[in-house]
Formats: sequence, C-alpha cells, structure tokens
Amino acid sequence: MFAIMEKELLAPGIHRLEVLAPLVASKAKAGNFVMVRVHSGGERIPFTIAGNNPKAGTIMLVVQEAGKSTKAIGALQAGDTLLDVVGPLGTPTHIEPVKSLVGVCGGIGVAPTLPLLKAFRAKGTEIVTIMGARNKDLFILRDEVEAVSDEVIYVTDDGSFGAQGLVTDALTQLLEEGRKFDQAIAIGPARMMQATCKVTEYYGVPTIVSLNAIMVDGTGMCGACRVTVGGETKFTCVEGPDFDGHKVDFEELILRQAFYREEERGGENCQCHSS
Repeated sequence: MFAIMEKELLAPGIHRLEVLAPLVASKAKAGNFVMVRVHSGGERIPFTIAGNNPKAGTIMLVVQEAGKSTKAIGALQAGDTLLDVVGPLGTPTHIEPVKSLVGVCGGIGVAPTLPLLKAFRAKGTEIVTIMGARNKDLFILRDEVEAVSDEVIYVTDDGSFGAQGLVTDALTQLLEEGRKFDQAIAIGPARMMQATCKVTEYYGVPTIVSLNAIMVDGTGMCGACRVTVGGETKFTCVEGPDFDGHKVDFEELILRQAFYREEERGGENCQCHSS
C-alpha cells in the first residue's frame, strides 16, 4: 500500500498527489513513469513521475479525472492509500546539453514536461516554455514552470489568459521572428504534438515528444502500447515514452488511442496517460 501524503486540486478535475514510494523516489529520473492501481478491482494506469523527493521518499503524480479509475483516485484524500505503484518504468530521457530549448505543452501535458525542463535547466539550458489550455482555469503548475523557464508564453483557446490561439501559433511566431532553439519538447494531446512537430520539422528544430499510448502492464509484455517510429515498431512502455517527434507515425497513434473509446465514454475502462 502506498500512502497519499498530500493532495491538491490544481484545476477542475485535476489533482496533484504526493505519494509515499521511497524506492521509486530514489531511482526516478526525468521521463520515467509509474503504473498505478487504486484497488484490487482497478485497472493499471500509467502516470508520469512529475517530480520526486528522494529525501522525503515521495513522488508527485498529476491525475486528471477522465474515467472510472481516475475518478476513483480523484476521490481519495491525504491519508488514503493506493494499492500498487510500480516503477520507475520507461527509459529516462537522454538530456543532451544544449544552449536553448523551447518547451510546448498543452493541458495536462505540463506534468511530464516539467521534469524534462528541470533536467535541461540543470544543464544550464535557456528555456522558453509555451503553455496552452482551453481557458485560464485549466492551467496547472504555472509557478513550477516559471521557476525553470526564462520566458513563459501562455495561450488559450478562448483568449481568457495570454494570447488567443494555439500553441503552434505562438511557436511559429517565435521561429518566424528569428528565435533559434537547439531543441524542442512537445507534450500534450496527440494532435497538438503532431502539429508542433510539423512546425519544428519545417524550421529544423529537433523535437522530443512523450507519447500517450494505451498501456496495460507497462513492462513490454502485452504489446498494447506499440507505436511506429521511423518505420519501426517500438513499445512505448520500455523504449519510450519519449521519441523523436519527427519520426512518429501520429496517425497510427491516434487510431490506436481511439480503440477503447466507447468503453471510456461508459466510464468502465479509461486508459489514461499523464501526458
């Protein structure tokens, strides 16, 4: 059993949990995730390790209520427990020292983006972050992102905060102004990542994406999370979740994400990834 030490409501239906998991906290690196099960009858759900505190033995998870299991987690309070927290899983992101980086994140995608920004910042990288959301109330972890960024650009669909438009609009504007970036990170909904990668490929900016493929076990045994990258089949859970965004077959990924759409709408089988 893994105790929830703290819980915070970040936005409607989005929660930050500090979970006591000393062994995971001591080994976690940027890009890792955990598989969580709330009780014996629950499904296994992958969540990015959005932060870890080895001294306290805790990891930070960001949970968005989207189906039966994530709603069950959202109903828990500090002092309650999770049945399983398995990890750290996945391949840690290779952090290559670069002078400048642009991070592009949409919605809850800021959760897996944050540890990558911290890791690049620790290498001395200058960081510009573009954060997008449907409206101002859905921005999360703003203070944490601002703390590791030289500049943060906010974009909303309805114009209620920052500029109105898409994250790709803000990114294109920066690049057309002549801003130079050695690396880009794009994490969020698949269509957002796909659109961002089209922009960065056009301008020749290498781009890391974190894929939110359906996962069942998280150890490479089931094959449910397979994606095509550079014409080769990859297992997101063991070879990812981070890949070269310019090589990902996003159309295939989007089709596979929709495989359990009817079950998700019924709230019985929500396959939710943290990005």
